Amino acid sequence: MTDLERVRHSAAHILATAIARIWPEAQFAAGPPTDQGFYYDVDLPHRISPEDFPRIEEEMRKETKANHRFERVAISRADAIAMAERGELAALGPRGTPSPFKLDILQGIPEGEEITLYRNGDFTDLCAGPHVMRTGNVGAFRLTNVAATYYKGDERNPQLQRIYGTAFKNKTELEAHFTMLEEAKKRDHRKLGRELEIFCFDEDVGPGLPLWMPNGAVLIEELEKLAKETEFAAGYDRVRTPVIARENLYLTSGHLPYYADGMFPPMTLEEDRAVPGTTVANAEDSASARPPGDRYYLKAMNCPHHHKIFKAVPRSYRDLPVRFAEYGQCYRYEQSGELLGLMRVRSMQMNDAHIYCTEEQFASEFNAVNDLYLRYFKLFGVDKYVMRFSTHDPAKLGQKFVDDPILWKKTEDMVRRVLIESGIPYVEIPNEAAFYGPKIDVQVWSAIGREFTLATNQVDFAVPPRFGLVYRDRDNVDKTPLCIHRAPLGTHERFIGFLIEHYAGNFPLWLAPEQVRILPIGDDAPLLEYAKSIQQELRGHGVRAALDASSDHIKAKIANAETKKVHTMLVLGARDLEAGAVSVRLHGKGNVGAKPRAGFVAETLAAIKERRAN
Repeated sequence: MTDLERVRHSAAHILATAIARIWPEAQFAAGPPTDQGFYYDVDLPHRISPEDFPRIEEEMRKETKANHRFERVAISRADAIAMAERGELAALGPRGTPSPFKLDILQGIPEGEEITLYRNGDFTDLCAGPHVMRTGNVGAFRLTNVAATYYKGDERNPQLQRIYGTAFKNKTELEAHFTMLEEAKKRDHRKLGRELEIFCFDEDVGPGLPLWMPNGAVLIEELEKLAKETEFAAGYDRVRTPVIARENLYLTSGHLPYYADGMFPPMTLEEDRAVPGTTVANAEDSASARPPGDRYYLKAMNCPHHHKIFKAVPRSYRDLPVRFAEYGQCYRYEQSGELLGLMRVRSMQMNDAHIYCTEEQFASEFNAVNDLYLRYFKLFGVDKYVMRFSTHDPAKLGQKFVDDPILWKKTEDMVRRVLIESGIPYVEIPNEAAFYGPKIDVQVWSAIGREFTLATNQVDFAVPPRFGLVYRDRDNVDKTPLCIHRAPLGTHERFIGFLIEHYAGNFPLWLAPEQVRILPIGDDAPLLEYAKSIQQELRGHGVRAALDASSDHIKAKIANAETKKVHTMLVLGARDLEAGAVSVRLHGKGNVGAKPRAGFVAETLAAIKERRAN
């Protein structure tokens, strides 16, 4: 855990301590830290509401002021069960009723695994830790919300109350967090996406299936253009694959049956042809004798398809590395309760690529991928980022992870070495690797400090052998390549959602859906013709330029353009017409003065071509 996660985990225990003092009959389930704070699930006859928060927070402050030590206690399974049966876990002492959720959690702890308790003052909880040293180390906290939830997320289990809060080391950090949240509300991509006509959802289409409006399509096309240019320069070859495939493809890759819950249900197709020897007249009678139908799945990932393309032709060591790139359309069945705007969807277009290389080439290829991330970060003004390096758990080989300890160690060492030598900030997270190899999740922070998981980078040593992928080495011996899965721009959906919030809808000129809007003052015919000629010239150069030839007052035209966050406005009057000039106004910055028409056009084209940040 990070230091902040320790603070928040400890705050969850302090919350439980306070609730137990106010309502001793409360039964607690789990109380982990989260990206935004912490929560604790509680079973309590009293329905907690925000009106209760001041009372609970006051009790929490008493606990932090007492500055009790968080004491770690190792305990035998039998003693832990006995304490739970006496109601002593997540409690201030023995009670007349057992601690049912703690008993259930104990049943889920594997035999031989250490069981620990944590005590702060007179409150004792079943917990693996870690925590801060003392309750007083939780410098500032605030309760934020309460919601209903089912124990373990299963509606067959009891319904609990989930009390949310957040905590920081000090009050300054806490207040900065809530200031950021207020700004985040204004930047919410769901709100801005609707106002700026970027995307929408429709019940007849289905939840989690975004419809991209013209402005959204512009963003997609610009991002794809960027990716294609960058990848072409880096030696990638583009491929295209269908959005459905036979079940056997995913059985071979190992995604089925293990990933079945994340895929849409299969389609079963009957053979179009009748059984040989039948006629139209007796085809119906022979239906039962037809070959069984094929099962097809909507594509949830691109890698199996790319593996098939690699295998389609013989490969030599001279051909490697092979780099296949595709903005592949994928479909994943996210639970309806997990859908969130563009951040969690069921239809996605992924900036995907797979690099097939030798072990000797791995370091340079992996480093080149990381350099690609850094180049994109600089372009989009992402100043804070970290790579979450996820490794395997040796105890779960053959269960959660492919059972090959030697290759796990080798590939994890290779990734770790590249990260260290490149100087890229990273944190190592055990037990979160992909089933086929170590991975890196790219965490970035937006302009207001909000954290996003943007993309992933994975090493695959397990699936290429399943597809029989080989190349001939220098000694004419077949070898299996390593495969690097990478998606620096993530999916269009998640990345555009991030960009909307990062820029607050104020996209740089090269990316802006509407780059220039021409606003003539009045409806004088020569002035309108001048405005149209500027629009035609800009559009002739590929600039997304629009003309507001309405009868609205110029103030209303400007206000409308500002509301739609048009990057550049040209306010044209009689003086501009006479001088062959344009009066330039930038969104959010106001008037920047008059410029010669030719100079403005040249400067605009240069800014777009160079993808300048302003």
